[in-house]
Amino acid sequence: MAYFPADMPGVEPDFDDREFWAFCGQRSLRFQACAKCGTLRHPPGPLCPKCLSSEVEWKEAHGEAVLYSFTVVHHASHAVVAANLPYVVGLVEFPAMSGVRLVSNVTDIEPGRVRIGMPLELWWDDIGQGQFVPRFRPK
Repeated sequence: MAYFPADMPGVEPDFDDREFWAFCGQRSLRFQACAKCGTLRHPPGPLCPKCLSSEVEWKEAHGEAVLYSFTVVHHASHAVVAANLPYVVGLVEFPAMSGVRLVSNVTDIEPGRVRIGMPLELWWDDIGQGQFVPRFRPK
């Protein structure tokens, strides 16, 4: 199932986030961690913000996801999403992964019922061409 229309532009990974999107293509939500000090970070980057190491590993997100913040979008950012208005863009945090937050959509709920702190579950949006986008819905 696709959340947005099929003609919505796909993901275009860059140098820093290509591994993140490769894991998403396998339906595995993983975040970059410093291999020296263990600091987690997202979005991915070339250096640890704590110790400046360039050594990285990828940690899989397990456990709960919680809505940290959100906004309800009422004006289309792209013409193909106009029919989906309004929709929710949320900032999702993972209590077991200190410091990691991910911008995504909160789906399967009326925008007026969305609340900060609500528990969420991950689902994978198949956007075609082997690309999957992590989205969240109420748990």
